[in-house]
Amino acid sequence: MQQSQPNNPLHGIKLATMVERLEQYYGWDGLAQRIDINCFKNDPSLKSSLKFLRRTPWARSKVEDLYLTTFTQKNPWKTNHD
Repeated sequence: MQQSQPNNPLHGIKLATMVERLEQYYGWDGLAQRIDINCFKNDPSLKSSLKFLRRTPWARSKVEDLYLTTFTQKNPWKTNHD
């Protein structure tokens, strides 16, 4: 049974989905400018980024924060398919 988490805006959103959407929105170069981590700078890929982010809590937190900032309802540039 899956519990509801109404106060968690990231509930049900996979890390892979976050990285994919951010990469589509900003591109790898844009991500590297916003979050200074090597997996976005040097030969970036979804697979290498996920591997790093899953074992590095501070970096994952930065990705989650950027995702929320980019795709929340307060953002006028939010996409319509959220």
